[in-house]
This record gives sequence, structure tokens and C-alpha cells, in this order.
Amino acid sequence: MTIHFILLVNKQGQTRLAQYTQWLPIQERTALEGEVVRKCLQRKDHECSFVEHLQYKLVYRRYASLFFIVGVDSEENELATLEFIHCVVETFDRYFENVCELDVMFNIDKAHFILEEMFANGCVVETNKTNILQPLLLLDKNSKS
Repeated sequence: MTIHFILLVNKQGQTRLAQYTQWLPIQERTALEGEVVRKCLQRKDHECSFVEHLQYKLVYRRYASLFFIVGVDSEENELATLEFIHCVVETFDRYFENVCELDVMFNIDKAHFILEEMFANGCVVETNKTNILQPLLLLDKNSKS
């Protein structure tokens, strides 16, 4: 799976987390995020959770007040991407104990750390939640001591 970006967006269309695997200038990122968010948020609940946009396939899923949007290559498997999104949410839930928008906003560094443990250079490298969270839990333990 080749992941180009992951966006966490609230229902109002505000980006709460954006992680890219390739460098894009800020203006291009802003334009891309605006188009992607509009395209995904305007879709109805009964419509499928993936749509083509430019050279990307957008796969998204809503959990409570957050939309998790992943941009992958157009030939990627949508169901595998949905599984990856679900794994991200479960990992966030395990660490933040029922993740919400505020958890991501106030712990953006930890959210990025979790994503960096899960994928690198656009490829999924780890899906085991224990393995993903172990370094972060060790850092938390050391910072409390």
C-alpha cells in the first residue's frame, strides 16, 4: 500500500492532523486539503467511503466527530485502506482511552509519533498495537520519573 497522506478532519472541515509522505509546498497542501475535505464531507452517509481525486484514491471513515482521510495510489485496495484506518483509530483509542478531537489537538506530537510507528515512506510497517505504543509508553514513563 502506498500512502501519500493522512488527514484527520472535524465535521466543520478543520484539519486537526495532516501527515504527508512526500514534500509538498504549503500552498499546494492547503489547496489539496481544501479540495479533499470538501469532496469527502459533502458525500452522504449512504455513499461509499472512497472516491477518486486527481492522482489519488481517497478512502475515508468517520469516527464520532473526526473524519480519517487517507490518500493512496489509485490502484490500491480500498478495503485494506479501510482496515488500516480502523487500526489507526483502535491504536489511538488504546493510547488516549477513547480518542476524541481534543486528544489529537492537545497531543499532536504523540498522534504523529503513533502514525510514524505505523507507516514509513508510504508503506504500512506495523499494525500490532502493543508494538506501536511500546516506545511511546516508555517515553511517558521516563518523563514522569
